[in-house]
Amino acid sequence: MITGRNGASTANAGTIYPLLLILEVETDDKRLLPETPSQLSRINSVGAGRVPTPARPYSVPVARAATPAIAALVAAGAPHEVLAYRHDPRTEAFGDEAVDELARNGIVAAQIFKTLVLTLPTGLGVAVLPVPSKLSLKAAAAALGVAKATMADPAAAQRSTGYVVGGISPLGQRKPLPTVVDSSALQWDRVLCSAGKRGLDVALDPRDLVRLTNAVTAEITAA
Repeated sequence: MITGRNGASTANAGTIYPLLLILEVETDDKRLLPETPSQLSRINSVGAGRVPTPARPYSVPVARAATPAIAALVAAGAPHEVLAYRHDPRTEAFGDEAVDELARNGIVAAQIFKTLVLTLPTGLGVAVLPVPSKLSLKAAAAALGVAKATMADPAAAQRSTGYVVGGISPLGQRKPLPTVVDSSALQWDRVLCSAGKRGLDVALDPRDLVRLTNAVTAEITAA
């Protein structure tokens, strides 16, 4: 949540895209992970609890290198689920499209996060916040330790991250950037963000999102 990157997906929300690898991940609750590929589309429940602390290994099919973001999760051994949904190449409302499509699978809008690239006095930075929310540039700047922030030029964002606008993921970026994740992410057992391709999201523990992006957390939404 790019055309021309590994092809556009026409799969319904909840499908796994593509099944390439059996990865050993760890969890103490096998109900959170499918036993067979056919079960993957049914593992899409959400809630206000927390993902259990990892304890013992269990296998789950994941996409190994469909995008750099997914490859980064695989390399880190972070449990995750890849969800593909129908992308309309005519739309530019990428976040709203993801919300509409994933809502059919019972995922609420506040759980789906967008990735915004910012221009800072020191270079570029990243803000990750719920799709329905507006970014407070002042709050984002303060969280990143700078005086001000503005929205980055799309071309600059694409060059730096290696992703196309509408499919920029906070994970697996070409050049790691200072990142702030809205603190509301920590209220969820899992959140969704772009998997690095339009029509492709990844669900993961928000603590893994923060850890793998070396992010700070703060309230960065506008009132």
